[in-house]
Amino acid sequence: MAESGAFSLPSAPPAHTPLLRAERFVWLTARVLEQRLFAHHFLNGGADAVERALDAYRNEDGGYGHALEPDLRGPVSQPLHTARALHVLDAVGRCGGQRVERVGRYLTSVSSADGALPAVCPSQRGYPAAPFVPVVDDPPSELLATGPVVGLLHRNEVWHAWLFRATDFCWRAVDTLEASHPYEVEAAVAFLDAAPDRARAEAAADRLGRLVRGQRLAALEPDLPGAYPVAPGYAPGEHHFAHDFARSPESLARAWFTDEEMARSLDFLAAGQEEDGGWPVRWRRWAPAPALEARAGVTIDALRTLRAYGRYVG
Repeated sequence: MAESGAFSLPSAPPAHTPLLRAERFVWLTARVLEQRLFAHHFLNGGADAVERALDAYRNEDGGYGHALEPDLRGPVSQPLHTARALHVLDAVGRCGGQRVERVGRYLTSVSSADGALPAVCPSQRGYPAAPFVPVVDDPPSELLATGPVVGLLHRNEVWHAWLFRATDFCWRAVDTLEASHPYEVEAAVAFLDAAPDRARAEAAADRLGRLVRGQRLAALEPDLPGAYPVAPGYAPGEHHFAHDFARSPESLARAWFTDEEMARSLDFLAAGQEEDGGWPVRWRRWAPAPALEARAGVTIDALRTLRAYGRYVG
């Protein structure tokens, strides 16, 4: 314990591989869900164990709550929690069947007239939430919330009545997106990577890529972060990099970057592993528990991205 009273993790044994260091971090700090996800991805753990852990966050309305998305606390279902749940189910090959039918009913109940999802519903009021996800009485439709959900459902060939209007909303939002906020671009890519109309998706991705480069939304020289703007409202240093947009070589966003630019981005990602074995949260930290809970997911995502590009992490 430091003299200031701040808690620090015990020092990791030396000479560990990146994967072993990350494993220690996960067992030491992560929730059961992320522990089981890590085991599934890197230790041959089963999908059933992940599903059982995820069920603890599911509510009777078919949605998910209980701080599954760490920046929204409290028990109530929210679209961002449900998007996270679908991401988990997709990761273990379970994004289908009755579990997704229940999710579809929830999505229908909280979507707006245009079929889109808000980021946060008013039911969050009274529970702690990050200041960058404000709770309002009449929340707007958000590509940020809708795009990843629609993309995951298309990726898994799930068809639900809600999906038709939501897909139309995503196309309108993507076609008019001016790319001022990197997270919206990430949501657009999540949709486009799985949208059924591949020719239209490729054309839309090409337009977005030009905007990303023109507006310098990707820090293509990670060692010179000051040369790139940070979007309004973001934390100081909350830059986005090539690997944030193209999380695998198969992503449409991969064509936005040269081989050299992607290599620099992956080098930067690999070097970002901290002394305790985890990767850092780069967005604004507003309370200790959400930041710590989020780090395990960030760490798993970093390892999966590096592995997807053939970077050895074992």
